[in-house]
Amino acid sequence: MTAPSTPSALSARLTESRPYALALFRFVTGLLFACHGAATLFGVLGGAGGTGATAPVGSWPGWYAAVIQLVGGVLVALGLFTRTAAFVASGSMAYAYFVMHQPEALWPMQNGGEASAMFCWAFLLLIFTGPGAAALDGLLAGRRTQSDARPEEQRATAAAA
Repeated sequence: MTAPSTPSALSARLTESRPYALALFRFVTGLLFACHGAATLFGVLGGAGGTGATAPVGSWPGWYAAVIQLVGGVLVALGLFTRTAAFVASGSMAYAYFVMHQPEALWPMQNGGEASAMFCWAFLLLIFTGPGAAALDGLLAGRRTQSDARPEEQRATAAAA
């Protein structure tokens, strides 16, 4: 494989790779988000807040946030219902930032809300860009298209007979 010789060739190669880079971004973001949820729900990976503890079942907002993180993170990582899952995840992180962190101080570096802010914006991006390549959403869309085409094919076959 040779290196592109001109800036426009590099730009073209990067543009061709965009869906795959977006898929990698989606997968890593979803995986990290799911890890936060698993830590809070099951005490793995250091547990809730790094204490090894779990959130009590049904406690507001920690347990519900962890469920959204685990389920939403898995859905986003797989690329399944990506835009809907990203919408819910982004909203939950906006809530976390403005209700839990922002009252402590204005800037995320001061109030410990960097992860909430970054996840919020990352999921907002996925709402608009979609899942990229290698997403289960694409497989489902392909099946829907095939099943939508089948009744027309059946009618055409019946009319020809």
